[in-house]
Amino acid sequence: MMDPTNPEGLLLVDKPTDFTSHDVIAKLRKKFQMKRIGHAGTLDPMATGLLLCLIGKATKASQYLISLNKEYEGSVTFGQVTNTQDAEGEVLASSPVPELSEDELQSHLRAFKGDQYQMPPMHSAIKIDGVPLYKMARKGQEVKREPRFIHISSFKLLAWNPPVMDFRVRCSKGTYVRTLAHDLGEKVGCGAHLSALRRTAIDELRVEDSMPLAELEALPRLELLARLRPVSQFLPLAAKT
Repeated sequence: MMDPTNPEGLLLVDKPTDFTSHDVIAKLRKKFQMKRIGHAGTLDPMATGLLLCLIGKATKASQYLISLNKEYEGSVTFGQVTNTQDAEGEVLASSPVPELSEDELQSHLRAFKGDQYQMPPMHSAIKIDGVPLYKMARKGQEVKREPRFIHISSFKLLAWNPPVMDFRVRCSKGTYVRTLAHDLGEKVGCGAHLSALRRTAIDELRVEDSMPLAELEALPRLELLARLRPVSQFLPLAAKT
């Protein structure tokens, strides 16, 4: 039985928009009245959906949980390129959107499947010489980045209402979905940016099994503790020994 004074486990949170992942952790630290809380995989402020929060000793499992595959649903708006590759950025260029059939779009999406290297965006938390790229980007600086190896398991068209395409993608850790949107816009020839994003799954864990942050904050302590899952059931055998 869990010690209510020293809780540990995995808490599935449905992150609201306009919150950073760190904002969520700060709220949980206040709710649990403890500092040892982290998460396994950042979501941008614009994004919503599943955030795995690690309570107490479960924070030790962060490196294993971060490596799990992710699934997202979102929207791409064609015809506009932004400096952040998403809707939060400044529009750098606008172009007419060509007439595209669903079959043509699906063909473009299939081309992204498999192993590949992706260039991380300047507006990201990746550090070079200890400085996050986004801080350099805010100063108008552009520096050389190393491409990252990623894998796209599936990239599917859900709806096409020009100039907006709804999609579902399943991908490996380290994948920037907004960069997928940007690169897709280049392939189509008119540019594009990510206009909405929701993380729907991390491996076998689904956002349907999570709870919105505001509702978690409102729970009595014992009900909150009852929502903690043993982190061991989600770890590979090597990590348990």
